[in-house]
Amino acid sequence: MRELKKILFLCTGNSCRSQMAEGIAKKFTCFQAFSAGTKKSELDLYAVKVMSEIKIDISDQFSKTVNELEDKDFEYVFTLCSDAEENCPILFKGKTIHIGFEDPPKLSEKIYDDLKKLNIYRKVRDEILDFILNISNYI
Repeated sequence: MRELKKILFLCTGNSCRSQMAEGIAKKFTCFQAFSAGTKKSELDLYAVKVMSEIKIDISDQFSKTVNELEDKDFEYVFTLCSDAEENCPILFKGKTIHIGFEDPPKLSEKIYDDLKKLNIYRKVRDEILDFILNISNYI
């Protein structure tokens, strides 16, 4: 049996965008999908909530750094923010592709209305979903 190609979604804290991308890719692609950050953080609960709205459970995922990945043999590494693009270590054998998305926690940090905050997360989630559903355009 042929092994599935591995892809990595890399962000700064591996708390939101990369976690959503990993969950979506696991559901909708034939790749082995992973995520990591340039530094460790906590899984964003708003990301978990908006992902559950599209029937994808990421609640068991956790933040990890690139150094914590046992296997660094990825076919593709997608950097999802400019910080990850600039600080992506040259540890990976695969092709690195930058696809930037806005940062929901940063965009919503001064918003106290949960619905408005969730809408920001939904917008970015939907952009990531669209990207992953069309990932063949990037590879």
